[in-house]
Amino acid sequence: MPLVTVTRLLRFSAAHRVHNPALSDEENTRLFGKCNNPNWHGHNYSLEVSVTGEPDPVTGYVIDLGLVKRIAEREYVDLVDHKNFNLDVPFMAGTNPTSENIIIACWRRLEPALKPARLSRLRLWETENHYVEYEGR
Repeated sequence: MPLVTVTRLLRFSAAHRVHNPALSDEENTRLFGKCNNPNWHGHNYSLEVSVTGEPDPVTGYVIDLGLVKRIAEREYVDLVDHKNFNLDVPFMAGTNPTSENIIIACWRRLEPALKPARLSRLRLWETENHYVEYEGR
């Protein structure tokens, strides 16, 4: 059977401070620059959620993208939208909220919630100029 990947795009806004408390203020500033602003900074994120599978013989869908949207909103977007990753998001507690760590945390929430469908890739755009991508490995 042919495998097809379908992708749903979701958007949210959130703040964070990229900071490692084990390092000095000077080292954090050197490593993270303006992303280490003690008063936080925010982004308008775009999240691509991709699911791969065989099209259903009845519907022709790999998965209903409306269902993907509802699950992603319930399990992730609604929990982070207009929040501060450092202060307001319990599943990010104790984690430096880099884009890389944010997408891994997102995967950990979405992958089991989407089963039996197979989450195959997440892509998180932090700005229009860069994104991180994770395939669960």
